[in-house]
Amino acid sequence: MKKLILLTIIAISANIVNAQWQQTSGPGGGSILCLTSDGSTIFAGTYKGGVFLSIDSGSNWTAVNNGLTNLYVSSFVISGTNTYAGTRGGGVFLSTNNGSSWTAVNNGLTNTDVQSLSISGTNIFAGTNAGGVFLSTDSGSSWSEVNNGLTNYNIQSLAISETNIFAGTNGGGMFLSIDSGSSWTAVNNGLTNTDIRSLAISGTNIFVGTYGGGVFLSINNGTS
Repeated sequence: MKKLILLTIIAISANIVNAQWQQTSGPGGGSILCLTSDGSTIFAGTYKGGVFLSIDSGSNWTAVNNGLTNLYVSSFVISGTNTYAGTRGGGVFLSTNNGSSWTAVNNGLTNTDVQSLSISGTNIFAGTNAGGVFLSTDSGSSWSEVNNGLTNYNIQSLAISETNIFAGTNGGGMFLSIDSGSSWTAVNNGLTNTDIRSLAISGTNIFVGTYGGGVFLSINNGTS
């Protein structure tokens, strides 16, 4: 029995050592700026190549750019059958048919350099470069600016945890809104690098990815 257990451990260890990343067959649109998935369906946003779609967990990719007039795709968010794509200079595009066609939804979006998108219920938030945060409550049909309290409008990333909305900025650190974006408060205690490029939330843990400063963790909603 001991010999059998030992052989099993060796086999598991060998599998772990040999585990590695494998490159998929695409997309062919150049640099990948963003990814999102819904089951086995994956959308990839590219630098000047538009959107690529895989419906088989990345084995095959197809360009899906019909109606997409800006191919610099920087962010995605999915809500039910709606897929939103944020672009650098073209604003937000909506697809209701899994990327087969796209329609611009920019009414009220006075800054179309969209860096990030996030969604909470019927509220869609768009973080823009130099324009701050915009909110849509009607599936993107109209947008309004929600920047009260923001001292830095270069929004690089957004993340939502229940009623808390976090906005990461380029040089201004982190901001928190607890009222659907109506007001924002800086939450930078202990954050020694304020160039925030990405955010991720796992349970009560908030992870902040910075440019040149590594990763920071908050376990108390950004208080520290």
